[in-house]
Amino acid sequence: MRVFYFYHFLVYSLLTLYIKSEFIMSNQKPIILIDGSSYLYRAFFATPSLTNQKGEPTGAIYGVTNMIRSLINQYHPSHIAVVFDAKGGSFRKEIYSEYKATREAMPEDLRVQIEPIHTILKAMGLPLLCVDGVEADDVIGTLAKQAEAENLSVLISTGDKDMAQLVSGHITLINTMNNLILDPEGVEKKFGVPPAKIIDFLALMGDSSDNIPGVPGVGEKTATSLLTEFNGIDDIYNNLDKVATLTIRGAKSLKQKLLDNENDARLSYLLATIKTDVELNLKNEQLKPEPPDLNLLKDIFAYQGFNRWLNELQNGTFFKTENQQLNEPQNNAAIDSTVHQAQTAEKHYETILTHEQLDNWVKKLQTSKLFAFDTETNSVDHFHAQLIGISLSIHPNEACYIPLHHYYLGVPKQLPIDDVIEKLKPIFENDKIKKIGQNVKFDYSILANYGITVTGITFDTMLESYVLNSNDRHDMDSLAQKHLDHKTITYDELTKIDRKKITIDMVDIEQTSLYASEDADITLLLHQKLWPTLEAKEKLKTLFTTIEMPLAIILANMERTGVLIDEQQLNHYSKELKIKLEQLEKQIHELAGEVFNIASPKQLQVILFEKNQLPILKKTPKGDPSTNEEVLSELANDYQLPRLILEYRGLAKLKNTYTDKLPLMISEKDGRIHTNYNQIGTVTGRLSSNDPNLQNIPVRNEEGRKIRQAFIAPKGYKIVSADYSQIELRIMAHLSQDKNLLDAFANDKDIHRFTASEILAKPENDVSSEERRRAKAVNFGLIYGMSAFGLSKQINIARNEAKFYIDSYFERYPSVERYMENTRLLAAEKGYVETLSGRRLYLPKINSASGIEKRAAERAAINAPMQGTAADIIKTAMIAMNRFIKTQGDHIKMIMQVHDELVFEVQEDHLDQMVKQIKLIMENCYKLDVPLRVDVGIGDNWDEAH
Repeated sequence: MRVFYFYHFLVYSLLTLYIKSEFIMSNQKPIILIDGSSYLYRAFFATPSLTNQKGEPTGAIYGVTNMIRSLINQYHPSHIAVVFDAKGGSFRKEIYSEYKATREAMPEDLRVQIEPIHTILKAMGLPLLCVDGVEADDVIGTLAKQAEAENLSVLISTGDKDMAQLVSGHITLINTMNNLILDPEGVEKKFGVPPAKIIDFLALMGDSSDNIPGVPGVGEKTATSLLTEFNGIDDIYNNLDKVATLTIRGAKSLKQKLLDNENDARLSYLLATIKTDVELNLKNEQLKPEPPDLNLLKDIFAYQGFNRWLNELQNGTFFKTENQQLNEPQNNAAIDSTVHQAQTAEKHYETILTHEQLDNWVKKLQTSKLFAFDTETNSVDHFHAQLIGISLSIHPNEACYIPLHHYYLGVPKQLPIDDVIEKLKPIFENDKIKKIGQNVKFDYSILANYGITVTGITFDTMLESYVLNSNDRHDMDSLAQKHLDHKTITYDELTKIDRKKITIDMVDIEQTSLYASEDADITLLLHQKLWPTLEAKEKLKTLFTTIEMPLAIILANMERTGVLIDEQQLNHYSKELKIKLEQLEKQIHELAGEVFNIASPKQLQVILFEKNQLPILKKTPKGDPSTNEEVLSELANDYQLPRLILEYRGLAKLKNTYTDKLPLMISEKDGRIHTNYNQIGTVTGRLSSNDPNLQNIPVRNEEGRKIRQAFIAPKGYKIVSADYSQIELRIMAHLSQDKNLLDAFANDKDIHRFTASEILAKPENDVSSEERRRAKAVNFGLIYGMSAFGLSKQINIARNEAKFYIDSYFERYPSVERYMENTRLLAAEKGYVETLSGRRLYLPKINSASGIEKRAAERAAINAPMQGTAADIIKTAMIAMNRFIKTQGDHIKMIMQVHDELVFEVQEDHLDQMVKQIKLIMENCYKLDVPLRVDVGIGDNWDEAH
C-alpha cells in the first residue's frame, strides 16, 4: 500500500506543476484549499516508517509538512487554508448510523502524529480549520463556493473523488489519486458525467469506502449510461418506465432494482452531497498566512530529527521567496532559455533542458570517436525500470545530464523523451562511435527498453577493474577513490533526506545532474587510468577484449530473453511443500516434547543442548552452542531431531526462495522471469545470478527437480540442456599432464570408476557403486584441497581409510601431486595463480603467518586455476554459441547459464540440427590436451532436459 500511495504522490507533484503553469498564464494566484485529512493518509502510506531519537513515529509529520511546504514554495499563495476532519462524528452519521462504519480505525502510529502536524502547520503561519459536526469536504466546499461567488480562482488539493461535484470554471481539483487534472472537462472525461451530475453518479453507484449503499447492481457503467439519458435521480424516478427501454445491459431488470432501492438511492444522494453553506463566520480575507514562528519550528525540527530543515531554517532557505525560486521562471519560455550548469573545481557539467543544448551535444557526439554514458533509473530491475535520465561525457571533466522523468514540485520543464530518444538513437546504434560504461550491461538493457540497441560498446570500467584484480571492489565510488583519489557523490547521499529514502526521480534536477554527470565523467577518467595498465598485460588485455567484454552484451540479451515459467505448477508445489512442512513441524515438536519456533536459534539451542542434552560441537562468537548447518549435519548422523530440522530448513528455503517467490517475479510483459547475471560476483571468474538465483536450485533431489519442472519450453519448442562433463577434472589432467589421467580421458573412460580401479588395484568391471562413489569424492575433493579428515567425514569412513585413498590416488597420479606442490610454491612466490586464459587470481594471504589462513590460501591456489579455466571455457562457449545463434533466426535461443551448463530453447522442427551444433561448438570452442565432452538433454522442461 505504501508503494501505491508513493507513486500517486509522484503524480501529484507533476499535476501541481501543470496547474501552476495555468495560473501563471492567467497572472492570478489561486486560493489554495488543502484537504489535510487526505494528506494525512497519503503521507503515512507514502513514506517509510521514520522515527525520531525517542522512537516516536515521524513519517506522516515529515510527509505532510514536506508536501504543504512544497506547495507554498511553488505557488506563494496569498490565501490558503489547511482543513482537517474534526474529532467526533458528522451530521451524516446522525442521518445514517452505518456511514463509514466499515472503515478500519486509524493506525495508532498515524493518530499520534496528528497533533505534531497541527503544531507545525500553525507555526508555519497557516490557517488551520477543524469544524465540529461537518467533514473537511464540507468546509472546503463552503470556502470554495464563497470564493467562486467573488470571481476568485480556487485550487483544491485532495484525494477525494467526491470533491469533483465542486468543480467549475473557477474551481479546479487536483485529484492526487490518479493521473487527471479535474477541471470541468476533466471531470466529464474521468467519470463520464459533468460535475453537476457527480452527486447523482455517486448516489447510484454508492461508495464502499464511506459505506454509502447506492443501488445494488448499479456500477460505474450503468450509472453513467443512466445519467446520459436522464438529468439526475429525480428525473430517473419520474420516468422509471423508460429505463427498461434503454439499450444498456440489464435494462429490463434495472427498473425493479431502482424501485426496490429508491430509499437507499435518495439517502445516498444526501450522504454524497458536500455542504457548501457551513456557518464558518470566516471571510476569504481571513485565509491569509501569518508570519512563521521560526523559533518554534526550529525547536520542533530539532526534536523530530529533521536536521536538513533545521539547517534550512537557520540559513533562511526553508521558505523560498519568489526571487529565490531557482527552478521557477515566470513563463514557460523562460525555462527553455535557461541554461542549467554546475561548476565544481575545473569540471563543467551541463543540464540539458532545451533542444538547442541537446542539438549541440548531438553534434559533438557525432564527431567523437569514443564517449562514456550512464543511465539513471527508478529501479535496479533492468527489464522493467523507467529511464529517469541519461548522462554523457566526451572529454575529461566535461559532461551533461539529460533529465527525462523527474517528478517533484517545482521541477523544470524537461525535454520530451521521444525527442531525446530520436536524436540519440542513431548515435548509440552507430558501431563506429565507441562507448564506455560502468556496468554497461545494465545501461544496455535500459536503453533496449526504449527501442535502442546500443552497438560499439568497447569498454566497461567495472570489467577492466575486475580483470586486473578480481579481489578488488569494482563499484564506481570505490574505483574513483582508489584510482583517482576522488570522493564521488554516492547514490545514498543523493537520495537520503533526513534519514528518509526517496527515489532519484524525486530528487532536485540540479542535484541529480551533478551526480549523474559525475558518473559519466568518472567513467571516462577511470577508463583512461585503467586501460593503459590492462593494455600493458597482453594476456589480461586479450581476456578482457575477447571474453569479458563481448560476454557482457550476450548476458544482457539472455537476461532480456528470460525463461518461461509454469506459475500453476509452482503454486501447486508450494501447497505440497506447505503440507510437508506442517507435517515435519508436528514431528519435530513431538520428538522435542514441546512446541517451539524452529527458525529461532535461541529456542533451538535450548531444545537440542539443554532439554535433549545433545553434544555441543561448536560455539558461536558469543559462546552459545552453534546450530548452523554444519553442526546439525554432523549431529544428524546420530540423532533424528537434527536430521528432521535440517530437512525442515531445506524445504522451507525452497518454498520461500523459489515456489513462493518465482511466481511473483514473472513479468507481465512476457510471462517470463528475467534473472540478473553478475559478471564480477566471484573471484574465480564464474558467473553468479540473482533475482532469482539460478545457481542454487538443487539438482539431485526430488524437491529441486520439481522446481526445475516449472522452467518450461514455449509451444513449438523444447528445452535443451548442454552440460560440460567433469570439466574441472579434465582441466586438472591438462594442467598436471598426468599420463594416467590424460589416457583415461582420451579413451573416454568413466573417470570415477577408473580412479577406483587404480586406487584399489582391481579391474574396472569389478568396482562396486560404493567404491565408485568414494573415488568420485576423492577426485573432486583433492582438487578442492580436501584433507584425509575432510574426506573421512564426507564419505563416512575412518580417517586412516581416507588417508589410504588419498595416498593411493597420488601413487597412481603422481603428476597431480607434483602440480599441486608446484602451484603452492609458485603462488607463494608471485602472490597469484593463473587460468589457462591468463586470468589472474590473487592470493593476499598465501604467505600469512597464520597457519589457518595460509592453508586456506594454498587450497584456493590449487583449485582456482581449474575453477577459473572452467569459467573461461563456458564463457568462450557462450560467445561461440552466440555467433551461431545470430545466424539462426528464431530456431534457437540461449536462455540460461548455470555452473557448467548452458540451457537453450530450440524449435522442435530444427531440434536434431541444433543439438548437433550445440555439441560441436561447445566441445571445440577451447583446446585442451584432453577432449571436452558435453552431455545434451532434451525435454519439455528443464528437469526433463537436465
